[in-house]
Amino acid sequence: MSVAQPLPHDAARLHVTGAARYVDDIPTPRDTLHLAFGTSPAAAGTLDALDLDAVRAAPGVIAVMTAADLPFENDVSPSNHDEPLLATDQVHYVGQALFLVIATSHGAARRAASLGRATINETAPILTIAQAEAADSRFEDGPRIYGRGDLDAGFAAAPHRLSGVLEIGGQEHFYLEGQAALALPGDNGDMHVHSSTQHPSEIQHKVAKAIGLPMHAVRVETRRMGGGFGGKESQGNALAVACAVAARATGRPCKMRYDRDDDMIITGKRHDFRVTYDVAYDDAGRILALDVRHDTRCGWSMDLSLPVADRAMLHADNAYHLPAVRITSHRWKTNHQSATAFRGFGGPQGMLGMERIVDHVAHALGADPTAVRRANFYASGGDISGEKKQTTPYGQEVDDFIGHEMVARLEETSDYAARRASVDAWNARGGVIRKGLALTPVKFGISFTLTHLNQAGALVHVYADGSIHLNHGGTEMGQGLFQKVAQVAASRFGVPMEAVRITATDTAKVPNTSATAASSGSDLNGMAVRNACDTIRERIELHLAQLHQCRPCDVVFEGGRVTAGGAEYSFAEVAALAHQARISLSSTGFYKTPEISWDRVKGHGRPFFYFAYGMAAVEVAVDTLTGENRMLRADILHDAGASLNPALDIGQVEGGFVQGAGWLTTEELVWDDKGALRTHAPSTYKIPACGDCPEVFNVALWDGENRADTIYKSKAVGEPPLMLGIATFLALSDAVASCGAAYPDLHAPATAEQVLAAIHRARGA
Repeated sequence: MSVAQPLPHDAARLHVTGAARYVDDIPTPRDTLHLAFGTSPAAAGTLDALDLDAVRAAPGVIAVMTAADLPFENDVSPSNHDEPLLATDQVHYVGQALFLVIATSHGAARRAASLGRATINETAPILTIAQAEAADSRFEDGPRIYGRGDLDAGFAAAPHRLSGVLEIGGQEHFYLEGQAALALPGDNGDMHVHSSTQHPSEIQHKVAKAIGLPMHAVRVETRRMGGGFGGKESQGNALAVACAVAARATGRPCKMRYDRDDDMIITGKRHDFRVTYDVAYDDAGRILALDVRHDTRCGWSMDLSLPVADRAMLHADNAYHLPAVRITSHRWKTNHQSATAFRGFGGPQGMLGMERIVDHVAHALGADPTAVRRANFYASGGDISGEKKQTTPYGQEVDDFIGHEMVARLEETSDYAARRASVDAWNARGGVIRKGLALTPVKFGISFTLTHLNQAGALVHVYADGSIHLNHGGTEMGQGLFQKVAQVAASRFGVPMEAVRITATDTAKVPNTSATAASSGSDLNGMAVRNACDTIRERIELHLAQLHQCRPCDVVFEGGRVTAGGAEYSFAEVAALAHQARISLSSTGFYKTPEISWDRVKGHGRPFFYFAYGMAAVEVAVDTLTGENRMLRADILHDAGASLNPALDIGQVEGGFVQGAGWLTTEELVWDDKGALRTHAPSTYKIPACGDCPEVFNVALWDGENRADTIYKSKAVGEPPLMLGIATFLALSDAVASCGAAYPDLHAPATAEQVLAAIHRARGA
């Protein structure tokens, strides 16, 4: 079988040689035009006038468009129709698109765009959560509240209680390939769009509305992205729509890509959060009552903020059973880039809040944080003898919990107990350099919380020579989805991988696709491809069974050969026989996730098909004079079920962990008091590099299959590993805590400045 084999990424050689083709590499016709946005210099105000004479007169400029020039819908929102492609009467953030330049080259378009002059009657921008709360500037009429149990009784009965606040910063996606699109006009107004997007069907929908045609007139194609991380789920809409509208107006191909500075200034980030908590607990650290509040800074438009904030609430328990809990979520509207999807989709913020609470409780008791975590874990497998199964705060049974087994294994393989003693002994000697050690769990729900998105389609062709053409609705952004799904197809037909051709995601082949997001790419598309392959295989089996007077179930596909009733063929021979017998060798496949239901208003149901789990133990060193720090060692045990491809999954775990650690340590977004993003380039925004990785980096996959009926009993592995990086943040907190008696109250990102401030707090300074 091809599944479960540690095969390299299908485009690995192309990636390392530079031969992989992205949108900006696609050969374009000679008369292709290039686009750039002119953007707002103000964060809030009324747009009174635009002086574009110098723009129109600039070299290479073919046309300039404003909102008044758009022929149909002026909207690129994925949700609330509150995000115009080009501003009309109001501006809402520094970097908002005001006009569109169409020119003969990328450079000419950008230079001309800088010549526009906007007259804006500026108003005071809303930039902080406090300002938004004071102005009641929010999405939805009021807070959303989930919970269960008797909170007042829990607080009254508990021997201990504490409270605190955690500030959590946002994060720039920093995909290596920036946002890009290319629109090629066709007959009858048809439009063929190449887009670097995680959601081709949404691009198709928005482009069709923008050019006034049905969706069948728009074809969207995506071969690969150079990274996405959620930043290409909705943020690519503006470029694709702009290109299509310009192509319709000029009759010429139009292309647009953001330079890195433009990309960072214009596009949305991970949501900032403030987590406020009031927790009651017993002498063992068991949480008896928890009242937690999430304040989410959403930016100027709704985008995907509501489901992001919802998922943060759904992960506010992480791996812990909370008998009495209230989770209150406020979604604040501010004058920033519209915050958007980012790997984990709110889960990391909710989970970090919970881990901070457990850490604070352990510190207050003078207890080992790992022991306190164990005391609060869900029961193993969700089973409690003689009692009802444990459920999450939103009512889903936790019947697959493996945290106890995983933490025991990781403690053993990482030599955690001895290292804990060694770190404590090191810190007891005093000195400038302090060490910290933390072991944290991950429990992450897998499925889209918007239930109808949990579906996928596929199209499979078997040609008469035995070669296989594969297409599905998922997109490849470097995560290895195409290779995994091709392994599924090869396994169903029993052929070598070279028999399967992986082709671009294309709305003309598979319609109405969901975004490749929510860690569901392999789950959904793998099943859809399996169903398509099995339909074709069953047709072949029936034909061979009739030919050789055997049962269809006795026909075997394996090793590139097919046996039936004592006869043996190559797969190519079987394909030719079926073709000659006029048997269809093409099929669509469809899959929808079973057993899920979710009422987001009531906050109750089963939003997730299953949970993925992980454990990380991280050791750090901190310079107490400067706050500078580094990871010394990371040990990770991650649950990928029966992995479809262990090599790709381990790569995802390593990359996700480093990205999560970067979010919580070095990646700091800074806006000035006018609302302008000051960290808008690699020179001012620090993502983790090779030197930031721990010298000792041990990653292993948990040996076990998914209890749920997923593709070959595998589990999703896209988002869950990012939250393993929380261990790095809490290891830094552990190191800081050794500097004094007070709780260090570390905030994220834990930059050197934040760490130094926390050291002063721990010392009571």
